[in-house]
Amino acid sequence: MQFSSLEGLRVFERGWLSSNQVLIPAQSGEAGAVLIDSGHGLHSEQTVALVRAGLEGQGLRAVMNTHLHSDHCGGNARLQRVFGAEAWVPQGEAALARQWEEDLLSHGLSGQYCPRFKVHHTLVAGDTVEAGGRAWEVLAAPGHDPHALMFFDRTQGLLVSGDALWQRGHAVVFPELQGESGFEEALWTVDTVASLPVRCVVPGHGAVFESVREAVVQARARLQQWRHDPASHARHALRVLLKYHLMEVRREPLAATLIWASGVPLLRRMWDLYGPRRAAGPAAWCELALLELLDRGLARRVGDEVMDSA
Repeated sequence: MQFSSLEGLRVFERGWLSSNQVLIPAQSGEAGAVLIDSGHGLHSEQTVALVRAGLEGQGLRAVMNTHLHSDHCGGNARLQRVFGAEAWVPQGEAALARQWEEDLLSHGLSGQYCPRFKVHHTLVAGDTVEAGGRAWEVLAAPGHDPHALMFFDRTQGLLVSGDALWQRGHAVVFPELQGESGFEEALWTVDTVASLPVRCVVPGHGAVFESVREAVVQARARLQQWRHDPASHARHALRVLLKYHLMEVRREPLAATLIWASGVPLLRRMWDLYGPRRAAGPAAWCELALLELLDRGLARRVGDEVMDSA
């Protein structure tokens, strides 16, 4: 499907371990192209190939990250090495990323892989970034991540939403998993999108879409459901984190998966807040979630090993 708002841009729809990326080719007088988000570190070779083909000989000036989850910034390091690109990140986590405080960055808290990269510039809500002959408004998008941003081209009605708005449902609201406020902030972000003249959305995952009103309605419904039953949100998040881990490792002994679960700080915090009595700890709770993934065909077990299933 062709979207007039995307004219001149290139969208790389990647799936779920890697986020989508938007390549904004440079226009006359600009120092180089800009890429929004960079995918997962395990997919960085493919990211480089996609970007190189899309650049058509241009240089890559910078990567702008909507937020610093491993599926959105994991390719930064390789893009810096290959193209010399700068990393422009949300102000809220810039200091942690500069010092690479893995115990406090999301990938460390959730037991995920993300190569270290250098931070060159911070992005602040209210800023405007000129790229590709367009003026991109930098918008706050708290909820899924408290420091997340969106990028909005008001002239074309184009929103690059990251994980703040998908076409269906809503992403995990990570602050709530640590006992902090997040649902109200996520609803505020969805209401912000509804108040803007958005005609087309490039989400962090899934296809580009124009059905903005329907997406907003579905996101609100999911968030309100979770707000009324935060334990159901925690169970959903546990399945998501486990599925993500299996996508990273592809295949491993079940014992290794349970050892991983025992050592992930976020899972321990989730267990403290929401763990069911029938599970003796994070590993046992993870094993219950794995049974659900197996029942749904989202994971497979062969002997003593478990593996991802698309």
